[in-house]
Amino acid sequence: MSDMHPEQEYFAHLAQGRFMLQRSRSSGRFYFHPRVAEPVTGARDLEWVAASGRGTVYATTVVRPKPPQKPYNVVLVDLEEGPRVMCRVEGIEPEAVHIGMEVRSRIGSQDDMPILVFDVVGGAA
Repeated sequence: MSDMHPEQEYFAHLAQGRFMLQRSRSSGRFYFHPRVAEPVTGARDLEWVAASGRGTVYATTVVRPKPPQKPYNVVLVDLEEGPRVMCRVEGIEPEAVHIGMEVRSRIGSQDDMPILVFDVVGGAA
């Protein structure tokens, strides 16, 4: 996949059912959004590694579109590896998502495209 732009590689991994993050070989730091070089240092030694999928809700809001669309949440999740990602938590009412909630990632689908979503660890808390 090395001929692809990093964002294309990220979505190709999702399409294969894998949530992957980039990590700098020299610093060991993980990054999200996909990029071609490490921020600050400019190191280009980034590699793709499997993410644990574990995280904690850092912030949440509920989006209330016009009916008949249903409300949904938009969350910021701090991943165990360090990066923060924006996504949504599924399988729970949008208003029930709260800061500090433990979540686990999975590959979902929207408009026939793979997307990263999260589920609550241990059910609704």
